[in-house]
Amino acid sequence: MQIKVLSENTSISQTFHHEHGLSIYIETQEKKVLFDTGASELYLKNAQALGVDISDIDYLVLSHGHYDHGGGLKAFLRENEKAEIFLHRLAFEKYYAAKKDGVEYIGLDQELKDNKRFVFTSDRFFLSKGLQVFSNVVQHFALPMSNKSLLMEKDGEKVADTFSHEQSLIVEENGKTLLLTGCSHNGIRNILHHFQELKGKMPDVSIGGFHLSTTRGSHDSLESIDELGRYLLETGVTFYTGHCTGQIPFARLKEVMGEKIHYLPAGSVFTI
Repeated sequence: MQIKVLSENTSISQTFHHEHGLSIYIETQEKKVLFDTGASELYLKNAQALGVDISDIDYLVLSHGHYDHGGGLKAFLRENEKAEIFLHRLAFEKYYAAKKDGVEYIGLDQELKDNKRFVFTSDRFFLSKGLQVFSNVVQHFALPMSNKSLLMEKDGEKVADTFSHEQSLIVEENGKTLLLTGCSHNGIRNILHHFQELKGKMPDVSIGGFHLSTTRGSHDSLESIDELGRYLLETGVTFYTGHCTGQIPFARLKEVMGEKIHYLPAGSVFTI
């Protein structure tokens, strides 16, 4: 399968645009899949530069209900008339981030929620052969500290987000298994634990952010990042990360994990 990064916080060169967001294109022998749409229409420009025809995508999967992963949804609906769009049934709830000067809405565009092309998922859902999503991740291990400013609306009040709206994508082809995790708000350790319970093994490759940093530049403690790195190394999985992982946490993970972890800027292309 081939992977192309259409949106990320950084880019490999000036040829590609970047923003605080994530969008990954996956092409298997049978399907063309888009995982998240970034924060805006920017991913469309990078798709064109990478030879990706958005109108030809078969499935769109949204990892969760935050704008930096679904902000380009309206543009996708305009550019692609055929793809089924898979998102968790809670993805269109209202989500917020606490800021110094108040609370900011960071959810999806509410005007889009009644679109007939949406397929709302929960728990484990099969898209087609070799493609499935899962949610309902049990939080056995501590969540990233950088989650703490994230809120959701419940009964008219703003409370701590439970991240029940987050889902991960599994892609299986030619004996290889890829896991895509979006932001890993539920904690990459918890997600991997859930994956192992479902599949009886670890994935070969995992792509996604770990949410170890915030947009304001703060990040989880170096001690907790080192501990996470040691755990990830023990899994034997090869990780590609970026976006909400943060540059400082990534550098720390790289020291611990070496060639078992790589950064994925926009414009990156590789084959699994």
